Amino acid sequence: MKPSMNVRDVRRVRLGVASVAAIGLLIALPGNAQAAATPIPLGNADPFVVLAGQTITNTGTTTINGDIGISPGSSLTGGPPLMVLHGTSHVADPVALGAQAALGTAFDNAAGQTPATAIPSELGGSTLVPGIYSSGVFTITNTLTLDAGNNPNAVFVFQSAATLNAAAGSRVNLINGASPCNVFWLVRSSATLETTANFSGNILALTDVHLRTGATVQGRALARNGEITLDANTITRPACGATPTPTTTTTPPVIAAPGAPTGVTVTPGNGQAVVSWTPSVSGGAATSFTVTASPGGMSVTTTGTTATVTGLTNGTSYTFTVTATNSAGTAVSVASAAAIPAAAGVVPVGAPATGDGSTSGGGSSLLGLLAAALVFAGVGGAAVVATRTRRRLT
Repeated sequence: MKPSMNVRDVRRVRLGVASVAAIGLLIALPGNAQAAATPIPLGNADPFVVLAGQTITNTGTTTINGDIGISPGSSLTGGPPLMVLHGTSHVADPVALGAQAALGTAFDNAAGQTPATAIPSELGGSTLVPGIYSSGVFTITNTLTLDAGNNPNAVFVFQSAATLNAAAGSRVNLINGASPCNVFWLVRSSATLETTANFSGNILALTDVHLRTGATVQGRALARNGEITLDANTITRPACGATPTPTTTTTPPVIAAPGAPTGVTVTPGNGQAVVSWTPSVSGGAATSFTVTASPGGMSVTTTGTTATVTGLTNGTSYTFTVTATNSAGTAVSVASAAAIPAAAGVVPVGAPATGDGSTSGGGSSLLGLLAAALVFAGVGGAAVVATRTRRRLT
């Protein structure tokens, strides 16, 4: 018995809805990961760009920017000078052993990240956002683009149940802040990068990694149990430094110019004068003081509050100023009272004696002039009396 028209229509509607839903799912998968991936610490394996379990075989001029290592095996063929090594070689030593142990931990970390989004094996022509992706095998033909969405910390984890193969001339293109430091390829068998493939990320392979002629890697080729083969390749360890520590900027204190010194006093001596002063309590602290004599301009600079100015001319009247200085400016004191230097025991004309052989102050001495006038008057009076007496006697 044939189904009625209504039954057939219902079946067609259901089939159409299911088809649309399936197509929508297929379109959504390549661009939308279902879980956020977390960074995978490489530990002691971090300095290595090539790490093998048994052997490293190089058959061309290969440039390695980073360390290479083998453990527990010890066979290195085609090493330096055929291999241009900008790093250190560790063959069956404790460093390589520690690196392999760290690689095992990283491998388990990558394998344990869930949930993963299952995607088709062919990645070429796709643009993927950060996340965890899985497939039976991975193949890259042409260009795979990884878009970090302007997040430099975005992480991509690819989990292959078997192999990874990058075709000849293929490319992994990183955009919008994506970093090879944060791209991890978990390969449960072996990985092969064909001729001139341009690859980015860290390969964590259980067995082998093979780089054909001219293939390049911005990242690492790390094999737990097997070998790594190289042929005229360039492998560069990416700069995966920690977030820089913010720089603290200290604003230097504002320094004010010093105030003018006060209380300038002068004690003259033989061809010199001792000048003292008091620093100002206003303004900034002075770092030095300069004493200047006038006339002549003789000067002395000191950090103290007393200075001796030498090279003065005895009998000459001088005044002195003190200039306070710091990085912000200068300030000059009021000139001192006049002082006249003299030799010991000599009283300069017009300057009073101080009792210690020096003089101070300046100008005329009224007392000295008065004494001289009295002496002159006495002598003159005596001469007049004597003259008159002689006249009387004659």
